[in-house]
Amino acid sequence: MPTPRTRCYRDGSLVDEDFPLTEVSEHLALSGAVVWVDLADPGEEDLVSLAGELGLHELAVEDALTLRQRPKLDRYPDHLFLSAYSAEYGVATAQVTTHEIAAFITDRALVTVHTEGFDLEAVVARWDSASDLARNGVAFLLHGLLDHLVDGYFDAVEALDDQVEELEDQLFLPGTKQEAVQRASFELRKSLVTLRRVILPMREVVNTLLRRDLHLLRDEMGPYFQDVYDHVLRVMEWTESLRDQATAILEANLAIQGNRLNVITKKVTGYAAIIAVPTAITGFYGQNVPYPGFAQPLGYYSSAALIVGLSALLYVLFKRNDWI
Repeated sequence: MPTPRTRCYRDGSLVDEDFPLTEVSEHLALSGAVVWVDLADPGEEDLVSLAGELGLHELAVEDALTLRQRPKLDRYPDHLFLSAYSAEYGVATAQVTTHEIAAFITDRALVTVHTEGFDLEAVVARWDSASDLARNGVAFLLHGLLDHLVDGYFDAVEALDDQVEELEDQLFLPGTKQEAVQRASFELRKSLVTLRRVILPMREVVNTLLRRDLHLLRDEMGPYFQDVYDHVLRVMEWTESLRDQATAILEANLAIQGNRLNVITKKVTGYAAIIAVPTAITGFYGQNVPYPGFAQPLGYYSSAALIVGLSALLYVLFKRNDWI
């Protein structure tokens, strides 16, 4: 298991970091101190021990250990439990990769639990870049985490938007392989469904955090959380729009295939009608009964003239009507 990361802020300033878990209680005993503890793929013993010090609910601890939770915000008597996901779209793989993170939110402590792939350094860098807000305690730490997650959603949706536009441009290009377009459209829809499953519940999560009865947000942090909420709504609407576009691409591709099939059928039918002329004439002249020109050169020349003349006439008529 990776080494836990810790930080202690006091009166808006970072006073200590990377101290052992056994000293968490000592730092919390300091007046005005706020502690952040991060555990990557923790063992049950470490998390249970920390839960005992901070008074974390056993159900929340169980959720943090098992992960694979739906994005949510659970309310317990002494703390909140947050479950959320980061999202990243890989252009090379054409897939959305998600990493789960859970957070215990108390009045003076934020404990994060996540899988190995979660980009924690980006969250820490965001905290350091807005250190002037550190005086807001846990709300400051929580905002940095949520803001990082939502910005990741924007990056993923923007990459997917570029892929959708590229697929739209390829749709009507001559020589485009329809099977490749269809496969790509299915992959886009799958990625968008995955992203939507992550983003949609976050709207309710952030909306709940904005409630004043939680006593989590100070007046200074209210607008920042409202901004995160607005971004969640925007990225949700963007995702829904891209889903509609991906569906439209799939339907347009199927319509194009249907139209091409109709054109091919029409052309084959036209040529079949032209071929029917010599078949009918040669069949008529192939009868073993006397007829005008029977067993004479005149019969051969007249039948050949009829075949060429009628076939040419049908070809001109079909071409003029765009049937072939």
